[in-house]
Amino acid sequence: MLTLMLKQHPTVPLEAEKLSPDVIASLSLDEVRALPVHLGKHVRRVDEFFDVVGEPGDTVEIRGDLSRVKWIGHAMTRGSIKVVGNAGMHLGSQMKGGTIEVTGNAGDWIGAEMTGGFIRVLGNAGGQIGAAYRGGLTGMNGGTIIVDGTAGLEIGMRMKRGIIVVGGLARDFVGLQMKGGTIFLLSGAEIRTGAWMFRGTIVSLKPIRLLPTFNRACAYEPTFLRMYTKHLHTLGVTIPLGGYERYLGDAAVPGHGELLVWGGGA
Repeated sequence: MLTLMLKQHPTVPLEAEKLSPDVIASLSLDEVRALPVHLGKHVRRVDEFFDVVGEPGDTVEIRGDLSRVKWIGHAMTRGSIKVVGNAGMHLGSQMKGGTIEVTGNAGDWIGAEMTGGFIRVLGNAGGQIGAAYRGGLTGMNGGTIIVDGTAGLEIGMRMKRGIIVVGGLARDFVGLQMKGGTIFLLSGAEIRTGAWMFRGTIVSLKPIRLLPTFNRACAYEPTFLRMYTKHLHTLGVTIPLGGYERYLGDAAVPGHGELLVWGGGA
């Protein structure tokens, strides 16, 4: 396993998209230390900011407060990264495979436009989780993201496939322009949930304030949740199978998405 320990906290965001098993696995220790990182407009070396020890391979552990370190695990296809501490923006963006775990908090754009893999943040997260980048047509298109804490704005914006689970309260515009996939809100969300969604499913285990463009369809016992509950149970997430109210929308688009609110009503 390769371990990188932050020794110099960057004064401005440090762009470190080379910190990925795809890049590191085939390199020597000295080559890892010499990898480029970008500090503003300047190109620097990894070992200017990190102590690098261990054996390069598919398992990478990064230690320290990396809240100003961006693009960790960008476009990775394999292996695992564990961040012991906080992580910066764009964690696992455009990820295709492998796993990332963060023991602290993480910034905006976690798993943006990812197509596969697994990301877990044990703390709180920023906004735009699994979202499309500005101007992009499709966000997350596969994979799983779990945030144990709270989350910011526009979770799952334009996502097409995959699973997002937020344990704490999520902010406004969850599922904005959502095209597919499933979002689980274990502690509910603030306002404008599902705005302009076309397809997909948002499940809230707490009452949420619905837009007037969502219409109640029925009391619902969704059988498809059995598949999700089995999968999520292996990841430590429990989802009740029945007792939902189903709402369809967003009629303003018009869309064919669904909001499932557990416990009846909103």
